[in-house]
Amino acid sequence: MKFIYQLFISLYPLIARFISSKNEKAKLWVDGRMGIFDKLKHAFAANRNKVIWMHCASLGEFEQGRPIIEEIKAQTPTVKILVTFFSPSGFEVSKNYKLADWIFYLPIDSASNATKFYDIVKPSLVIFVKYEFWYYYLQQAKVRNIPLILASGIFRSNQPFFKRYGAFNRQMLGFFSWFFVQNETSIALLKSIGIENNVTLSGDTRFDRVISIAEQFSPIATIENFIGDHKQVIVAGSTWLEDDEILYHYTKTHPHVRFIIAPHDIQKARIEECLKLYPNAVTFSDLLTVNRLSLTEVPTIDTNKQPADNGDGSTYNTLIIDNIGMLSKLYKYATICFVGGAFGDDGVHNVLEAAVYGKPVVYGPEYSKYQEAIQLIDEKGATSIENTLELENVFNQLLHDTKRYEATCLHAKKYVYDHSGATKIIARYIYEKRLLTN
Repeated sequence: MKFIYQLFISLYPLIARFISSKNEKAKLWVDGRMGIFDKLKHAFAANRNKVIWMHCASLGEFEQGRPIIEEIKAQTPTVKILVTFFSPSGFEVSKNYKLADWIFYLPIDSASNATKFYDIVKPSLVIFVKYEFWYYYLQQAKVRNIPLILASGIFRSNQPFFKRYGAFNRQMLGFFSWFFVQNETSIALLKSIGIENNVTLSGDTRFDRVISIAEQFSPIATIENFIGDHKQVIVAGSTWLEDDEILYHYTKTHPHVRFIIAPHDIQKARIEECLKLYPNAVTFSDLLTVNRLSLTEVPTIDTNKQPADNGDGSTYNTLIIDNIGMLSKLYKYATICFVGGAFGDDGVHNVLEAAVYGKPVVYGPEYSKYQEAIQLIDEKGATSIENTLELENVFNQLLHDTKRYEATCLHAKKYVYDHSGATKIIARYIYEKRLLTN
């Protein structure tokens, strides 16, 4: 397995460079690592403070790591935070996050790169979030006797750690000082391979993150203007084409409902795909640029672009969101939330962003990899649908059965708040063990 791992870390950068001329994400991945050690040396040259290094695979893991950063910064403002990403989708969205002192791409894993990285950064504490295990970076923490924590970890029986051929992978787990895991299954799996004295059931820090977002909500005037006096609003977040094909019929047959569609991918081709599919649709950018407006100003819609009247004097009933970073607020405006991804192989996206507002959550059939999506259904805060007909039935029931609707809202919000607190557990360990003072 170690040979395969070394082959992977050797070939991955070559493949990324080869396809970078035609693939935007590959280009970002390659360009972001150009001269990375010179950038690190320059950034850390004058630093004399203790450093916490947090590594996140992508944006989802960063959202799990943020509450930990915010808790530590609140308690120990002098500590410096370095955040690294493997994926461009995480780095590009989060590169301006103000509570991190430095944000970089992680240099590809190798013995020499890991040694140089630690020599420059000199972290006092290393936190890896959820998953993505880089052998040489983890090994260096162990060699240098630097505390290494896994935050919001989650393990499944089909992972190599728990297979006969997984000795190399198990070695990586041996480099960790402590594991904070999301569920009892993860505890049992780690125990099955002899890891049990340095494991804590903490839960998932994403619950704390979505609660923080919801409690700091600020209105979006443009969205409120689009909704107007309409009482029924369906927000569909992180959608792919497969999700849109399930949704679009409902938008056609319910013109008096307001629909807000936030595609997972906002590249031009994808937005155009949405505009072709959804009738009476307009992009968020179009609303802003009609009169060169700011995000908080109320726009006047260009009625000349309207292909057909809705019958109630309105212009559009579907808004396509063509920017990143707004979705977690949009769910606040929903009567019903539809979360995309569950009609594709990768599965459903973040259901907690919607549930935290106490709104019914609906998604497709592929959600078995995500315990929060499973539990939210078990707790009667969400419903899974298989096709367009089921979606129509569920939407209509929720919109017209007040008792069912109110009960679903209550269950969704209660589920999120009942599972909060992971951040405090992790922070308590850090301070009780004096990991930032020793």
